[in-house]
Amino acid sequence: MSSITQHTVVDSPYGPLTLVATDGVLSGLYMADQRHRPAEESFGVPDPEPFPEVIEQLDAYFAGELREFTVPVRLHGTPFQRGVWEQLQRIPYGETRSYGQLADRLGKSGASRAVGLANGKNPVGIIVPCHRVIGSTGSLTGYGGGLDRKQRLLAFESGVPAVAALF
Repeated sequence: MSSITQHTVVDSPYGPLTLVATDGVLSGLYMADQRHRPAEESFGVPDPEPFPEVIEQLDAYFAGELREFTVPVRLHGTPFQRGVWEQLQRIPYGETRSYGQLADRLGKSGASRAVGLANGKNPVGIIVPCHRVIGSTGSLTGYGGGLDRKQRLLAFESGVPAVAALF
């Protein structure tokens, strides 16, 4: 039995977002020009039907009314990647963790580079908050959507609109 893949594109304060569903469950959220963005052909047919709840939650998030997403996601990746992505979902809104802290939580002390690689391949950006991961010194390091977007998302979540407006 084959899977049904559908997609739609929605506007956001961070540019257009491509939402992808596999068998009706969100399996991708990609920004324009995102690193590791799959080929457009893999997004399936254009169809907004599977996405009303996702769009509603994204709108509430961008309006500052939602801090934790509850929309179901289907994350395709290796067991290690899925473990990293599960840890990302445990980082509270407005907080950050380092790659090393995530590696420690996975029981893989010293695997911060592997955590970084898995973080960069997160297929459901924003909802699975890979933007909340920073370097051990507090520096902003790599983000598939670009460091400017990462900086803006972190500023937005920290409640510093003046800073967010600068970027």
